[in-house]
Amino acid sequence: MEHTIETQRLILRKWNDSDAETVFKYASCPDIGPAAGWPPHKNIEESLSVIKNVLNGEESYAICLKSDNKAIGAIELKLKGHTDMSDRDDECELGFWLGKPFWGQGLMSEAVRGIIHYAFEKLGMNKIWAGYYDGNERSMHVQQRCGFKHQWTKENMDVPLLNEKRTVHINLLTKEDWKTK
Repeated sequence: MEHTIETQRLILRKWNDSDAETVFKYASCPDIGPAAGWPPHKNIEESLSVIKNVLNGEESYAICLKSDNKAIGAIELKLKGHTDMSDRDDECELGFWLGKPFWGQGLMSEAVRGIIHYAFEKLGMNKIWAGYYDGNERSMHVQQRCGFKHQWTKENMDVPLLNEKRTVHINLLTKEDWKTK
């Protein structure tokens, strides 16, 4: 069953091959991927490959404006077996990115709140983990605004897609904290 999540301004929907062009448009920007740990996309074919092979998780969604339903970013809940943050069935990891023209409008926080609600109310999650690399202030702020609390920091973590090591900060949102927020 195709599942979509709607918020005030957004639709979070499953990926289509036809999204490759808009994914490339935003994922080729050097301010997007490297902050999240992946290199900028080089061409539309690479973006299509990422849609087919990376953004293919059970709970992976294109972030789209309701006005045109075009992909402007990505959000995913990585479930058991696809995250190294937890091996529990009732915990998952949140990952996201948003095209630069859409920064500073509260859209990412809106998308994250929508998927958090879905994770706790529909998927039966009790904990959602999220992380960000040193210097990725935008991701840090979205996580803080959405109620995530810092758990630990690890230095010299491998960033395999960029062949480097970075400091990563791990945050957590529990269902209990979310309900009392």
